[in-house]
Amino acid sequence: MNSRERFLAACRCQPVDRPPVWVMRQAGRHLPEYRKLKETYSFHDLVQTPELALEVTMQPIRRYGMDAAILFSDILVIPEALGQDYFFREQGGIEMAFKLESDEDVAKLNREGIVDRLDYVSGAIKLLREELSTERALIGFGGSPWTLATYMIEGQSSKTYARSRQWYYMHRERFDALLTTISDALIDYFKMQIAAGVDAIQIFDSWGGVLPAHHFEDASLKWIRRVVDAIKDDVPVIVFSKGMHEHVDGLVSTGANILGMSWTTSLGKVRDKLPAHVGVQGNLDPVLMNTTPELVKQETSRLLEEMRGKDGFIFNLGHGIEPAAKPENVQALVETIKAWS
Repeated sequence: MNSRERFLAACRCQPVDRPPVWVMRQAGRHLPEYRKLKETYSFHDLVQTPELALEVTMQPIRRYGMDAAILFSDILVIPEALGQDYFFREQGGIEMAFKLESDEDVAKLNREGIVDRLDYVSGAIKLLREELSTERALIGFGGSPWTLATYMIEGQSSKTYARSRQWYYMHRERFDALLTTISDALIDYFKMQIAAGVDAIQIFDSWGGVLPAHHFEDASLKWIRRVVDAIKDDVPVIVFSKGMHEHVDGLVSTGANILGMSWTTSLGKVRDKLPAHVGVQGNLDPVLMNTTPELVKQETSRLLEEMRGKDGFIFNLGHGIEPAAKPENVQALVETIKAWS
């Protein structure tokens, strides 16, 4: 069983000889080879040039030998393709070219031709599919409709997402129109990724956890479900909603094959609650990658033992890898999993 077969079998909750492993935000600022590229190219250059996106995607695969690669891109390519550009502030955080203010702003978002405007992503996937061959899986991804909407409404990164929640409460018709546009754009985008050659799609609901529990369905879940319904017959789908492990039934209702879990819950207990056909991904604390190889081996082994005998398990961090992560710690994680039996 090669790495790609192992990953796809785990997605379908079939037995595997060991859990497949990949790490969210595989490249990031922790790799020296990535930082070297950033001396010459901007982030947008890396995302929008297929050959550069190929290189960045392959860097962690060459260094660590993970079972799956995740396309190097950004969730904000969707707002950008709809007409709302983004950039990264020098002091940190995301800034949109403008924030949505009105019904008219939402109506101006242009979904027509979005696949053509994102053809650089398709180009990168085709190069990656050729490079990875049939040996390793390739994961495509995008943000959830709610998560993308928060950036578009706030106009920037936020600590509270108060303006987005206010839109949901006070301007429901406008909110629903925006989420419809985003959802339909994501469906087009994911179908393009699938046609280009990805083996699975991951949907990142990064900010689902800021919603009141009784509004999680209407503000986020039903829109994720709309997207998953459109693609689930073509590839396995992973849904990661940060901090929402208490809403297992709702997350299962999205139709996802795999649920990603953050590090604040017991992955084994979550797996035991799930239907047999739904697996889990996660959920090692990302901060461990900033510590020592010995601690990483200890905690990785603990999680592997917790999940022993449970089908449908993909090993991952409980969220994205941090800039301060040490390559030797990521290497220790991968080696520990590969040696485990």
